[in-house]
Amino acid sequence: MLGLGELKATSGWSPLRLALYVDGEIVAAAQVLRKTAPRVPLALGHLAYIPRGPVVDWLQPGLCEEFFRQLDRYLRRRGAIALRWEPDIDQATPEGELVARFARSRGAGILPTVQPQRTIVLDLEPDEERLLAQMKEKWRYNIRLGGRKGVQIRVANSLADVDAWYALLETTGERDQFGIHSLAYYQQAWKVFAPDDRLRLLLAEHDGQLLAGIVVVMLAGQAIYLYGASSNQQRQLMPNYVLQWEAIRWAKQQGARQYDFWGIPATDAEDEAMAGVYRFKRGWGGRVLHYAGGYEHVYHPLLMKVARRFF
Repeated sequence: MLGLGELKATSGWSPLRLALYVDGEIVAAAQVLRKTAPRVPLALGHLAYIPRGPVVDWLQPGLCEEFFRQLDRYLRRRGAIALRWEPDIDQATPEGELVARFARSRGAGILPTVQPQRTIVLDLEPDEERLLAQMKEKWRYNIRLGGRKGVQIRVANSLADVDAWYALLETTGERDQFGIHSLAYYQQAWKVFAPDDRLRLLLAEHDGQLLAGIVVVMLAGQAIYLYGASSNQQRQLMPNYVLQWEAIRWAKQQGARQYDFWGIPATDAEDEAMAGVYRFKRGWGGRVLHYAGGYEHVYHPLLMKVARRFF
């Protein structure tokens, strides 16, 4: 089955999936993405990166030590000059404290994260009535308003839909000043994940006009809202509210335990560049999660000095 590793391969990363076995059972695992300088073979030097991982019980220090010992040895033999990892752990938990302590014990440096440092996660265990009650009153009103005004939601079913949504994404990126991937990247994501319903591109339309669209993926029992785009027209119809609610309902129907809004600003300050995004995501009633951070263990310091210009 294809996955995120194969998708990242379209932007120059080479995926590698590793697991530690004890008595025939997997006790720890990681998806390692590897990238090197242009025209340099991986064996001659590359960066190894584990986004949102590894998967290991941080409450077992001995297991963590053994896993990283074997992981380091394996990667170094295959040309890695450094390993970066960003664990999928809330820093406020006991595991979060253990992650930081373990990283220090290995001499790992602290790095700014590639993945969002903070996010908002909505528990999908409550029924729909309770989920509606948890959100801000204005959010419930806007959902109903969009429905009354005739906003319709449908699931994208072709690459033509992806192309139309991408045009909105370009508009959104220009309006809100953020970068986006190429059209080919999103087309590949849709090809990889949409056929078996691990990805949904939900589109909001009004009288045949495309107003907005969001991409939600389903991974390991969690729904993740990855990308959103909206037109500069008809914003008073509140299509983004209707979209998010339909995505939350779909995720719950699929058996997801959580809905991850995927990234908010580093602080709650009103002058943050994406403060408006934070307010929108906060209104759905989820909890703020602050990840344990990003770490780097350099295997070859001299080579890494040269390599930093590429990574």
